[in-house]
Amino acid sequence: MKKYLPLVLRIIVALILIQTLRFKFTAHPDSVYIFTKVGLEPIGRIGIGIAELIAGILLLFRKTAWAGALLTLGIIGGAIMMHLTQLGIEINGDGGVLFYTALMTFILSGIILFIYRKDIPIIGKRF
Repeated sequence: MKKYLPLVLRIIVALILIQTLRFKFTAHPDSVYIFTKVGLEPIGRIGIGIAELIAGILLLFRKTAWAGALLTLGIIGGAIMMHLTQLGIEINGDGGVLFYTALMTFILSGIILFIYRKDIPIIGKRF
């Protein structure tokens, strides 16, 4: 269990990140609405999509899992703040699914970063 749990967590977060890319890269109306409301359409939508793709790929490899988790914390932390300050919990009648998925992704990324903290260059050996 101890051996496979970190891998399962990494795959779950990577799948969440990569699955949402189709909405960002195809200019899905919900995605355009969100990024327009926060003033980041279209550059922010595409830029964040690229960052999520990079984070998802980094999470798939054990050696770079810490970097993928750290990048995900930053991206999703920003998304959570946008929900709390500008967007609201519910967007276009989704019942808060986007917000709660972001919270789950943020928590799982924090757990992944904790698990792989020793792999962080320079400071990792101290933990």
